[in-house]
Amino acid sequence: MSTVAVSDATFDAEVKNSDVPVVVDFWAEWCGPCKQIGPALEELAAEYAGKVKIAKVDVDQNPNVAAGLGVRGIPALFIFKDGQPVSSRMGAAPKAALKSWIDESI
Repeated sequence: MSTVAVSDATFDAEVKNSDVPVVVDFWAEWCGPCKQIGPALEELAAEYAGKVKIAKVDVDQNPNVAAGLGVRGIPALFIFKDGQPVSSRMGAAPKAALKSWIDESI
C-alpha cells in the first residue's frame, strides 16, 4: 500500500470517515523538506498497511483544508483518529522519529 493523494473534495471521505487512523502530510511540489520526508512516508504507508493510512494533501492545489487546520508552514503532519486531529508536527523528520510519533499517537 502506498500513500493516498487527498484533495479538499475528498478529505472528509478519506480522512474524517476513515476506519483507521490517518497521517495527513500537507506538502507542495516546491518544498524541499516535503520531498525529503516523502520516501519515509511511502515506506511507513507500506509498514502500517491496514492499520494506518498515510494521506498527502498538496496545499497549492487544495488550500481549504490546510487553511481550516491553521497550517502556516509545510511540511505539516497531522494524525486523525475517529475523524478528529489528535496530534500534529511541523517540519521534516527522519523516518524513525516519524514512526515513534505515529506509534505514540495511535
